Amino acid sequence: MDSLKGIGCCSLLILVALYVVGAVSHGSLRHEVQTLPLWAPIVAGFNRWGFARWCALPCFLFWLVIMVLIWLFLLGWAHVVSGHFSPIEIAMTLLIGLASASGATLSLARARWSLSGFALIVAFAVLQILAFRISLLPGIAHQ
Repeated sequence: MDSLKGIGCCSLLILVALYVVGAVSHGSLRHEVQTLPLWAPIVAGFNRWGFARWCALPCFLFWLVIMVLIWLFLLGWAHVVSGHFSPIEIAMTLLIGLASASGATLSLARARWSLSGFALIVAFAVLQILAFRISLLPGIAHQ
């Protein structure tokens, strides 16, 4: 499998794992909103479009940071996030973390840096943060 299809696979794996979390926890709408930015690298990656790496990289890094914060909470080392995590949710954090780290590695492999690539990284970082923030609004978070 080439790196672009790998990026698509890692993005899809994160999306599915977050949907599983939504199904077993407080509702899927929140997680559907959070994963909207992942659709671009899924489609671009499976179509082997080179810009997939730039769309995916900030999403992978975002989810990796979130998963690390959850693991630090579960280990009792930091309390940046809080909550109750079921065994299925904990398993999904491991899956999301591994897919995020793998995807970020694939995104950086053979990367040819350019201004347009940097612009996509910034745009998708903003989109991912915005999607996450919107997903926390009461009308979405409790659906």
